[in-house]
Amino acid sequence: MYTASTAFLEALNEAGVSYIFANFGSDHPALIEAIAEARAKGRKVPAVVTCPNEMVGMSAAHGFALVSGQAQAVVVHVECGTQALAGAVHNAAKGRVPMLIFAGASPFTQEGEMRGSRNEFIQWIQDVHDQRGIVRGYMKYDNELRSGKNVKQLVHRALQIAASDPKGPAYLMGAREVMEEEIEPQEAIDTALWPPIAKAALSAEAVDAILDAFDKAERPLVVTSYLGRNPQAVGPLAAFCEAFGAGVLESVPNAMNFPHDHPLYLGNQWNEPRQNEALAEADCILVVDSDVPWIPTVSRPPREAAIFHIDVDPLKENMPLWYIGARQVMRADAETALNQLNAALGSRRPDAARAKARTEHYAKASRMRREALDALEKADKGAVTPEFLTAAIRRHVDDDTIVLNEGITNYPTIFNHMRMRRPASIFTSGGGSLGWNGGAAIGAKLAAPGKTVVALTGDGSYMFSVPSSVHWMAAKYRTPFLQVVYNNRGWKAPRFSALSVHPDGYASRANDLDLSFDPPPDYAAIAAAAGGAHARQVKYVEEVEEAVAEAFDIVRNGERAAVLDVWLPHL
Repeated sequence: MYTASTAFLEALNEAGVSYIFANFGSDHPALIEAIAEARAKGRKVPAVVTCPNEMVGMSAAHGFALVSGQAQAVVVHVECGTQALAGAVHNAAKGRVPMLIFAGASPFTQEGEMRGSRNEFIQWIQDVHDQRGIVRGYMKYDNELRSGKNVKQLVHRALQIAASDPKGPAYLMGAREVMEEEIEPQEAIDTALWPPIAKAALSAEAVDAILDAFDKAERPLVVTSYLGRNPQAVGPLAAFCEAFGAGVLESVPNAMNFPHDHPLYLGNQWNEPRQNEALAEADCILVVDSDVPWIPTVSRPPREAAIFHIDVDPLKENMPLWYIGARQVMRADAETALNQLNAALGSRRPDAARAKARTEHYAKASRMRREALDALEKADKGAVTPEFLTAAIRRHVDDDTIVLNEGITNYPTIFNHMRMRRPASIFTSGGGSLGWNGGAAIGAKLAAPGKTVVALTGDGSYMFSVPSSVHWMAAKYRTPFLQVVYNNRGWKAPRFSALSVHPDGYASRANDLDLSFDPPPDYAAIAAAAGGAHARQVKYVEEVEEAVAEAFDIVRNGERAAVLDVWLPHL
């Protein structure tokens, strides 16, 4: 039979989808049959990755897209599976990650009028008024398949919108009867006729305004968060900053945006309760691809600073409250915009003496920062500090390593001490829902099987990641990765939040804030039981170097995952 499900699979093939991260249910008989038929007859279909947990599956699609740039498919069942996608929906939306989610829907007939009509009790219970509404606020596009005759067009439209800036997930749903519909075989779609929108560029006036302001500035600064999601934008940013001697500050970085060993790199800021010095002295700021360039109640630029903002999503239309006081706001692709700025410099070189003086100023600050970080990496009387641990991991990272950072309160420590220099070498989810790192590591490894994937996670985010599902999948699909648990035995982030608002309140004097995991689970043993991972608990400084070296060797040569449960000082 050639059914709507057959056409759906063909559309995924045409779009270059390699994997379906699937959690099948009673609403998918047609899709399961179409996959089995294609395999039996030797027709190509995307590889199916069975995902016992929906959030893990969507996180895997997220990790794959970050590394490859290619959207993948996620299949879940009805409204239950849609809801079980949980925080992964938030992460994909806030991280602007393209993917296609397809959910079945309960049959809409009950007397056997059509193939796929209701034949199980659950199909009455799972029939809800607005299934698409569950995720509509997070999707770039949502629609329902109502006929097999235009399935391909709707799949390609969904992926076209998902891949257009600002990128994001798309959601389709289809009832059993629709997916079972027999139709005439459909012609292949020419995907060249369904491209994402062209990259937006700066106006000539905007180029002139930015260059004039930077040339006149005493302390020009670039602030970015996710420019490095496009690895091709990192080089143009470095060239632009070098031309002016402009410093670079990462704010809540989601990727490697600028080489950390560059003399113009001034570090990264997160929730630190202090004014950032580079931000405080800046008189001209170019914000490029950033959702949170600074937190005004804690750290902000001078009010008289000239601020320019370039972003694929400059209005932050899904954020009810957002403004930074920019004098010009420009919707443009970072790589395109920076190439325009650099090209314009050919006819108007910045003042060389001023650029040299700025470079020397920022290089001194950059050097002092690195020296301070070096001091933090020393062993501390037997206790394993996050700085010491991260430095040990860094020594085993090479040019074929991808690091996923879900360290939460150790986000800045990991970025500071990993000191990444290569584009596309480190990522976060881009969102705020915890438990992303395990599934994302599987997706990253599928996208780059020759790379070593390292997931650095807090103990809270490790438990959120559903490690039993993650490590079963890692074993089954041969996607070994190293997972290091920064174990402080509890949720440190809520503690910081409470004390920042009530520094002298009752919580500051309480012995127990209901945030600790004591006694903690044996995190590494969970992975060993679920997927045969190498498991080791590390409590002392003397163990760290050997344990890290052993784990890297196993992952790189042993074809199985490794989990290190490293105990840090208690929260």
